[in-house]
Amino acid sequence: MGNFIRNAWYVAGWSSEIDDELRRFTILGDHVVMYRKSDGGVVALEDRCPHRLLPLSKGKRIGDDIQCGYHGLTFDCSGACIRVPGQTNQPKSAYVLAFPTFERYGIVWIWMGDPEKADTGKVFDLPQFSDPGWATHHGDALHLKSNYLNVAENLVDPAHVSFVHPTTLGNAASENVPVHVQTEGEAIVAWRWIRDAEPIGFFKGFGGFTGNVDRWHYYYLYTPCTAVIDFGSAPVEDAIAEDERDRGVRIFALHFITPVTETTSIDRWMHIRNTALDDAGAEATMDTMFRKAFDEDKAILEAVQEEELRPAKRRPIRIAIDKGPLVYRKRISELLELERTEDLAADPSPAFVYHD
Repeated sequence: MGNFIRNAWYVAGWSSEIDDELRRFTILGDHVVMYRKSDGGVVALEDRCPHRLLPLSKGKRIGDDIQCGYHGLTFDCSGACIRVPGQTNQPKSAYVLAFPTFERYGIVWIWMGDPEKADTGKVFDLPQFSDPGWATHHGDALHLKSNYLNVAENLVDPAHVSFVHPTTLGNAASENVPVHVQTEGEAIVAWRWIRDAEPIGFFKGFGGFTGNVDRWHYYYLYTPCTAVIDFGSAPVEDAIAEDERDRGVRIFALHFITPVTETTSIDRWMHIRNTALDDAGAEATMDTMFRKAFDEDKAILEAVQEEELRPAKRRPIRIAIDKGPLVYRKRISELLELERTEDLAADPSPAFVYHD
């Protein structure tokens, strides 16, 4: 469909969302039935019987296999049909697609493209996930009536924070502070420091800061749609350098965006923190703050989506803060083009001699 990159790892769900029941998930516009095998591994199959198209999620499990609830065709974990009641032969077309999955840190990933290209070494990772000096906490699954590209762009845009989140993640002190953008690496990065300023609401409530602080926002956006926001604060008197952020109260807010349809997405968010490691109430406190902020994003993004669906009378404008989003859209377009075409000139005929 449309603008979906298929050869990529997406978050299918938190590990807690998938059990031994047959459950339907919609990812990149495709319906997928997911469940756990008897050994705990996650199975992901096309959720449509090739016979009369009944969703397999409406069938039942026979051991680790799925039996269609209409005429009893049974499929194993690889998607192969292993039984057609009333006949002994298995038609070659009697199969469903199987999607590779990978599970780590309480997150289930799925590959919706060519299974031969599903390299688990490319699944997103951060060293802080397994570092005992950091605490990891899963948040929610935020359902958005918004195309995933708009959601992702919002997560490489520090400038919106001052206006959309004035009581939680931003305040007026940052409105005119320049945003730096770096677009050469694997991730698009946008960042800025706000020096000697009032702490934002998040750190007033959680970090306990009362005087002015130095604070930072670093936004990392990985294609197709995983974002990491590194933000924090430190007392002004500590005078920390940009590469000394661990000396302050530092938090990574992770956003795993799953495109559902062309106009809906799920943002599964979590956080990793270097403070209050033994505070049992810290996670609930931070969740409350994050939910308020992300509800503010939701209101903006859904309003934008609604307007995008209306007839356009003129082209939208772009301003200085749009560098990161523009490069992101370009990267998505390039990946889409690679998936839409097949390069048959990789080993050119000797009849052609190239001089460049």
